Amino acid sequence: MLKKLYDLCAVNGTYEKNGETKNRYVNVGAIMEKEDGGRFIFLERSFNPAGIPDPDNRTNIILSMFKKENGNQGQENNNNFNSDDDIPF
Repeated sequence: MLKKLYDLCAVNGTYEKNGETKNRYVNVGAIMEKEDGGRFIFLERSFNPAGIPDPDNRTNIILSMFKKENGNQGQENNNNFNSDDDIPF
């Protein structure tokens, strides 16, 4: 049985809320764990890193890891979401 440990997310923009700039994320995959403790990454085939905004002209992107809570393991959510400093799923 596989266990989802983290959702992998990339920042794909920002928005304003209560006078603060917040990040907007897109879920691009997950870090999974096998029964034997081995870990691996699921990455969405449709994810194109070239589509992530690059205001600093970097050659790489950052993916954030959001830990899955017990009640959310195995659930998929590939929609864009806004972060309010909580786990976004």
